[in-house]
Amino acid sequence: MGQPARGFDHVQRADGSVVISHHGRPVGTLRGERAARFLAEVREDPQLVMARWTGNYRRGNERAARQHPRNRG
Repeated sequence: MGQPARGFDHVQRADGSVVISHHGRPVGTLRGERAARFLAEVREDPQLVMARWTGNYRRGNERAARQHPRNRG
């Protein structure tokens, strides 16, 4: 598989929302029930969970997809 996700951070605001950032840039804001579910899950493996919740999760198949005949120039 690929390398583990790095560079993610999250901040919980006073209103209960959660802002997820990647290398200092905000990439997502969660509110309400989604924020609560995220906070419960982020304790396990924070970097991986934040990558998955933001959609910035590499699956390791990028190189194989580039070589597919459909994607060749």
